[in-house]
Amino acid sequence: MTDRVFNVLFLCTGNSARSILAEALVNHWGRGKFAGYSAGSAPKGRVHPIALDLLRQMKMPTEGMRSKSWDEFEKPGAPKLDFVFTVCDNAAAETCPVWPGQPMTAHWGVADPAAVEGSETDQWLAFRKTFHELESRIKTFTSLPIASLERSRLQERLREIGRTRADTDSAR
Repeated sequence: MTDRVFNVLFLCTGNSARSILAEALVNHWGRGKFAGYSAGSAPKGRVHPIALDLLRQMKMPTEGMRSKSWDEFEKPGAPKLDFVFTVCDNAAAETCPVWPGQPMTAHWGVADPAAVEGSETDQWLAFRKTFHELESRIKTFTSLPIASLERSRLQERLREIGRTRADTDSAR
């Protein structure tokens, strides 16, 4: 089971910022053990330009990043999902599709950086904060001994990760 790649889907309503960042982060920190995807219930149709610029600054690939519907993951040929995480409160409150294979789920809500109004600096600060909060959670997640954890204990850990904040994660 250690050679297995775990598929992880991050959901947000618009699939333009938070879920996109999370997809890139799990692909980076998952180091081939995890394959990240993202989608939205009402996708904006474009990835927020600051999200793409930030990923490029962090030396993470952006090729193929696009805003897409979660419907794509219900279709034949879609990857079998092992984990599904909502990263916005709206998506967490929506009725999600029933995912084949009963993936483990958790809510990892973070503030929407795309909703920040103000100067370009304010917007960049919001994106960086969201990036670091997601990065902290994803580092914790990708370091879990998934193959050896009992399903109920793993579910508990996934929920705990969702309740942490970046400033408290570093103290762990």
